[in-house]
Amino acid sequence: MSSVLGFFKRNYAAFISPPTPIDPKDSDATSLPLKFGVLGAAAIAPPALVIPAKSHPEVELYAVAARDIGRAERFAKKHGFKKWYGGKDGYQELLDDPAIDVVYNPLPNGLHYEWTMKALAAGKHVLLEKPSGNTAEETRRMFSLADQKGLVLLEAFHYRFHPAIQRVKAIIDSGELGAIKEVNAALAVPKGLFGEGDIRMNYDLGGGAMMDCGCYPLSCVRYLASSNPNAVTSATAVRFPKDPRIDIGTVAELTFPSSNPGGNPMKSTIKCSLSNSPRWGFIPKPEIQTSAVCEGGTIEMFNFVMPVIYHYITVKPNGGVPRTEKVYAFKGDNGKGEEWWTTYRYQLEAFVDKIKGRTPQTWMSAEDSIANMEWIEKIYEESGLGSRPESTYVLPTP
Repeated sequence: MSSVLGFFKRNYAAFISPPTPIDPKDSDATSLPLKFGVLGAAAIAPPALVIPAKSHPEVELYAVAARDIGRAERFAKKHGFKKWYGGKDGYQELLDDPAIDVVYNPLPNGLHYEWTMKALAAGKHVLLEKPSGNTAEETRRMFSLADQKGLVLLEAFHYRFHPAIQRVKAIIDSGELGAIKEVNAALAVPKGLFGEGDIRMNYDLGGGAMMDCGCYPLSCVRYLASSNPNAVTSATAVRFPKDPRIDIGTVAELTFPSSNPGGNPMKSTIKCSLSNSPRWGFIPKPEIQTSAVCEGGTIEMFNFVMPVIYHYITVKPNGGVPRTEKVYAFKGDNGKGEEWWTTYRYQLEAFVDKIKGRTPQTWMSAEDSIANMEWIEKIYEESGLGSRPESTYVLPTP
């Protein structure tokens, strides 16, 4: 009964009514809030930024821009932004606003590079939705500019900031189960959730399953393996009938360096789908899990992407007693947070800490983001689809 009550209390606080923080002017906070501007009134913005910001005393939802100024105004008034911009110059007008400290970029993948480069050039820190760009070269240039300007750029792989996936990695790294032999991950969305006109099906905007949901399992196996792959041994794409350049699903087989010197390569299978077939023909079937087969047992986590809703970690030592763990908050001095914090809220905490000069509990490095895009491109190459089109935007020379 207590677990059921905890489920409702946790999710109510996470998604419906987050506790309101103390005003930083009335607390011990060392600085005033960072003013955030959002490019595009995207559906991901409320869970990824708006709701987490409500419980962070150092974040102010300041402005939003959309191509349609009416939509920007409605979004701003609904979510408590103070200003809005719209029309063909709306995005640039937001970047030109001197009051804005940080830009959140949830635009379609194909627009990530142009508008992140423009935001960095305008002196703004950037929280960038994943995947970071259409190509690894775009990602490399963005992080290079951020470094040159002394700005914080973070690719929003929010799951990495939650204590649950960190617990999985800690168990693997502890050696309790021995060396990893195989590490797998999947993120598959039930069929019918995305229509044929969805931006995920638009090649020119960087669409495709490997870009949209495939970047998660790829990132996850790299994280748990503590290394990058050394080969894509196979990659099979299910092509979108209306545009065969788009994958609506991809399965890739990878190898990683052995976790034992001189041992066999570590194997890995990742799966992603924007249209996962239903169970028994009618029951929606999401897949959101990661697992590792080790020399001394196995470990599996269900729902590594949004664990605050519900998750479990199952550890099965060979010849030992299986156990199940659930981790919603860090213990002791390992990190800040509450059981109701979403992955996005943990991410926002780290992002603000980084900007404020504090040490975040964990971080996604530039090298990590670049490597993830490199292997997305290699998987696309192996599947026969090739990389998404690189942006034609060229940053003006000062």
